[in-house]
Amino acid sequence: MANNEQNYEEPEIIYIPDEDGNEEEFEVIMKFEVDDSDAKYMMVVPLISENEDEDEVYAFRYTEDGDDLQLYTIDDEEEWAIVEETFNTLLGELED
Repeated sequence: MANNEQNYEEPEIIYIPDEDGNEEEFEVIMKFEVDDSDAKYMMVVPLISENEDEDEVYAFRYTEDGDDLQLYTIDDEEEWAIVEETFNTLLGELED
């Protein structure tokens, strides 16, 4: 009898507090590093979206120290452009 077990990875879920201090659940869809940089980035999507028709993807720079995860918003336009380009390139490679 063949083994029908699928190679399914459990999604990585993180909790990010909103402006009111309520923790919202997000699924990590991609982690990557940018060439010529030590910075690490992650792309996340909300698990519960208020507008189901719109897929919002959020990007953060992050650091990890053991189980401690620190997220940083990307405010610099130049850094954002690099992250967006890298994400789109990696996404294109996954679709091929």
